[in-house]
Amino acid sequence: LSLVGAGSCLETLEKGKPLIVVINDKLMDNHQLELAKQLHRDGYVLYCNCSTLVETLQSMDLSALKPFPPGQPEKFASFLDKVLGLQ
Repeated sequence: LSLVGAGSCLETLEKGKPLIVVINDKLMDNHQLELAKQLHRDGYVLYCNCSTLVETLQSMDLSALKPFPPGQPEKFASFLDKVLGLQ
């Protein structure tokens, strides 16, 4: 269970833990919701807001969640090298 923050979500997912993301509805320009929706569409998390948390907990099926793929920092480093003209 996590209040959404990109770092918190990724850290939890990278450790192979199932995750329910609880959205803060009071935020303007809600990037939390965008992140949670995308991770949900990809099959990695469940998400809800505070008013639907109990319902989500009662109906959740954590076995339906897919494992999050491991990071590939070497690909990002290679991309940066190309962009910066170091390669």
